[in-house]
Amino acid sequence: MVDKKTGVKPKRTAASKKPKVAKREVVKSKSEVAAETAAAEVPVAVAEAKPVAKAGQRSAKALKEAQEEQAKETRKVAKAEVGAAPKKSAPKPRSRVERAGKKYRESVKLIEKDTAYTLAEALDLAVKTSVVKFDATVELHVNLGVDPKVADQNVRDNVTLPAGTGKTLRVAVFAEGDEVAKAKTAGADIAGEADLLAQLDKEEINFDVLISSPDLMARLGKYAKLLGPKGLMPNSKSGTITTDIAKAVKEAQAGRVEYRVDPAGIIHLGIGKVSFGPEKLQQNADVVLASIRAAKPSSLKGNYINSTYITTTMGPSIKVAL
Repeated sequence: MVDKKTGVKPKRTAASKKPKVAKREVVKSKSEVAAETAAAEVPVAVAEAKPVAKAGQRSAKALKEAQEEQAKETRKVAKAEVGAAPKKSAPKPRSRVERAGKKYRESVKLIEKDTAYTLAEALDLAVKTSVVKFDATVELHVNLGVDPKVADQNVRDNVTLPAGTGKTLRVAVFAEGDEVAKAKTAGADIAGEADLLAQLDKEEINFDVLISSPDLMARLGKYAKLLGPKGLMPNSKSGTITTDIAKAVKEAQAGRVEYRVDPAGIIHLGIGKVSFGPEKLQQNADVVLASIRAAKPSSLKGNYINSTYITTTMGPSIKVAL
């Protein structure tokens, strides 16, 4: 400091000088030592590929992030190369004919595609193209231009096939008194009241057709959930509720069938067996088609019969020109 009296700054002596303190050696922490060790162990290829961190910032965390970034870039490049490669086109799905058996493919060759045959020709082809080992059913499928949701367009009827159905039907009659004897004489397999109700209580169904007299239908009401889904519930439209029990039994065994349109407006009905031959099959088909024409709704506008096809069990379909 300057002397106030003389105005001269006194010289510093050795005694007045403060002793110099030696600089303290910087001690590195354990984390810094570990970071330097990790940096020394980083592969040379990674360091040369991309500078992973700035000078003085080579911590273990920075090195790890740099490695992850490099791996991410590598994956992006690989993904781009895969995406650039042309995609293989999916194999074309095979048609039903190509997936079918050898016999079916041979039978299809007998039918000309998009050709409508007469009923006689179609039935003859149906017999020839049946490839199964059992006696196949010949089916008639008729697509109608009706709306089944409209009450008077819900086409439904029953018809007796002249040549029969080719099936042996078990007929049951729900009746009492003298009607039981008449039913058994006509050929009913099961007839009576108490015995039939006992079977229904056990949910045993040993018949294919159930015929009932009108005065006993109230007793069958409790079995509607059992019989209805199987199509066995007696119905006046199908002729299974009648006062002439003997006649109904004979018609059922002779080949009486019922048809109705499904929700899509199509009638599906078996008209006989392949063993019948074309002539008997045509007799049955003529009766069914005549019945369908007669059941045309009066409120229908436009085409009534859109298309008709003949087919057999597991066989190809044949278009019919009516």
